Amino acid sequence: MLRGAHLQQGLRSETAQRAALPAGSLRPGPGSSQCNGYGSSKSVGGGLLPRPYQHHRFSEHSAERDVKTEAHSAIPPAKGLFDPANDKDACGVGFVAQLSKGASRAVVTDALKMLARMSHRGACGCEENTGDGAGMLCAMPDSFFSSVLMDEQSFRLPPIGEYAVGQAFLPRDEAQRTKAKCIMERVAAKLGHDSLTWRSVPTNNRSLGKSAVAVEPIVEQWFLSSRGIKEALDTEQQLFILRKFIEAELALVGMGEDDVYFCSLSSATVVYKGQLTPEQVPEYYPDLQRPDFRSYMALVHSRFSTNTFPSWNRAQPMRLLGHNGEINTLRGNRNWMTAREGVVACEALGLDKQDLEKLEPVVPEWQSDSGAFDGLLELLTRCGRDIPEVMMMLIPEAWQNDALMPQEKKDFYRFHSSLMEPWDGPALVTFTDGRYLGATLDRNGLRPGRYYITHSGRVIMASEVGVVDVAAEDVARKGRLMPGNIFLLDFDEHRLVEDKELKARYATRRPYSEWLAQNTVSLADVVNTAPTAMGVPLLGVPPVSTVHPPAAVGAAAVAATIKKAVGISNGNVNGNGKDGKDPMKEEDALLSILQPLKAFG
Repeated sequence: MLRGAHLQQGLRSETAQRAALPAGSLRPGPGSSQCNGYGSSKSVGGGLLPRPYQHHRFSEHSAERDVKTEAHSAIPPAKGLFDPANDKDACGVGFVAQLSKGASRAVVTDALKMLARMSHRGACGCEENTGDGAGMLCAMPDSFFSSVLMDEQSFRLPPIGEYAVGQAFLPRDEAQRTKAKCIMERVAAKLGHDSLTWRSVPTNNRSLGKSAVAVEPIVEQWFLSSRGIKEALDTEQQLFILRKFIEAELALVGMGEDDVYFCSLSSATVVYKGQLTPEQVPEYYPDLQRPDFRSYMALVHSRFSTNTFPSWNRAQPMRLLGHNGEINTLRGNRNWMTAREGVVACEALGLDKQDLEKLEPVVPEWQSDSGAFDGLLELLTRCGRDIPEVMMMLIPEAWQNDALMPQEKKDFYRFHSSLMEPWDGPALVTFTDGRYLGATLDRNGLRPGRYYITHSGRVIMASEVGVVDVAAEDVARKGRLMPGNIFLLDFDEHRLVEDKELKARYATRRPYSEWLAQNTVSLADVVNTAPTAMGVPLLGVPPVSTVHPPAAVGAAAVAATIKKAVGISNGNVNGNGKDGKDPMKEEDALLSILQPLKAFG
């Protein structure tokens, strides 16, 4: 897929401050924030204080810049026929998981193999080694992080669940990077989170094209305590609020998503991604090649950005999902969500109106359709709903005319249709929050999804078959995703949850039928409340009795009544008797109008 390379070469003036090393230099090494008046940095939990940052970047960029761009994005502003609001994604997506929830190296290697074998579903720019984006979302690799921090920094992590990891794209400029990190730590301290340490993620850009390297960010991992002062909230809710508050504070100093971007901030998952091709992902991130990097599930994505520009932060997986296809209702979905922001409320998060405003915008204008969907999915999930329930809300089945669908499920969809419009594709969406991992097709069903379940409890789902080798004798079940159905794994229960079961669970969880009966007002209800003797016509419309009288009235009386109602007198329409029209033809024309009206009697 070819694009204008000159549009991807724009750089901000800060790039001149980057240090120049040979292309492909590995950039390992731990680091800590040096706040320099912006805040304070501390190390908690024992161990040596982290060493200062040692970042070295490949410095190669064009002296002539046609387009002004941000830190790790080369997306130009809207101009002429180009508008980022029209950006779409059409990609390859899949996951590998172990139902036992036992972390293994095989899950990671199989996921990377799957990603490489779906490289034809991604795209590259005019440079073959500049990809549209690729990456992997996996469960927290606790043993790896514990080992690598001990080796690099002699730092001992708390037990899993008591710490969170923020995988962040940061500015290349060291002063801006330090400022951003101090803001992050300051906001975390206000919410009761301890900043434990920072780790500079080793990266190798030897195989990347010039366009990708030109906007390459610094990638760092922020380790912090997972719980803060909001004890009534669960861990992921607290971390969601923390990230949103950080983004609001960064915006006040002019730092947007293209300056500082959280690939993930969670105690359950971590995301490795970038403006890469599928084959470049493990090469760019040596962490993923480590034998001790293990996980019980891994979701991968290869991006094909339709009629748009790639960037580091638009690469997938997002924080909760990987998406193949398009959201063709995006403009309406985004407008409706923007309209709702003024009345948004969430008791589960315990935030006042002023703090709720820091969660906005829910669907930013700059995001792609996948990013917009991910933002809304995250908000609704963190407000207390299970992620499968939210997927039922956002991507409903074709339920209105299904005579075989149970009434409880219909009432679930009908109730939520008053709260949320469908996000229609065609789309295949994979999603996870750490406990659940699943995939769904929208009601159009126009994106492929195939799965295998083995006797050993391994589950493989992808946009196509053959992306992971499975022995035929080990296959316990296989199939394809159906329109509107959800394929769901529950790692706490170590099983596959059938579509019928999970939808019955959420459809009967609350009394939707009762709520609809008590609060729904239909047009028929309004009509029935009007006394039959009122006979008040709509403005400019004759009463029904004049247009459609009882059957006993003859045709001549009908024609006379209608002529009087619409102003026909003495064989003319305007009543002046001077237009010379045949009154019989007028009467025949009026009688012909009655035929379709009888259907509405």
